[in-house]
Amino acid sequence: MLPTCRRYGLGTLIWSPLAGGLLTGRFRPGGEPVSANSLRWLPRHMSDRRKHDAIERLVPIAEQAGLSLTHLALAFVVGHPGVTSAIIGPRTMEHLDDLLAGAGTTLGDDVLDRIDEVVAPGTDLGAMDVAHVPAALTDPALRRRRDAA
Repeated sequence: MLPTCRRYGLGTLIWSPLAGGLLTGRFRPGGEPVSANSLRWLPRHMSDRRKHDAIERLVPIAEQAGLSLTHLALAFVVGHPGVTSAIIGPRTMEHLDDLLAGAGTTLGDDVLDRIDEVVAPGTDLGAMDVAHVPAALTDPALRRRRDAA
């Protein structure tokens, strides 16, 4: 879908770039207390060990890049050449301030390559995420923005 949107100059708005809060780090051991609202959907998402494992492998990538996990995740999403914006959905002013502080973050190819090693392009990590993945999305080169010369 994203290559087609690019071809025809259509904008794309990405929903849940932080995977419902999983990529904020708050559901990791020692994270923020979980709200009653989160408890309603949390068991479905947290039952897939692969998501937890991927998050634990992304944390050191973010740290080595000098970023929070949240900033790494958002930069990954909005850095895709077919993405024009993302719905961030902060719950508090503090969350909004943090998200805005990372708004200009750009990931280098070295960081993107390390992310691709954790979650290969076109990979679905959970049963709830299963969808058709076009072959065009499995090529990492298609997920890199290149400055116009």
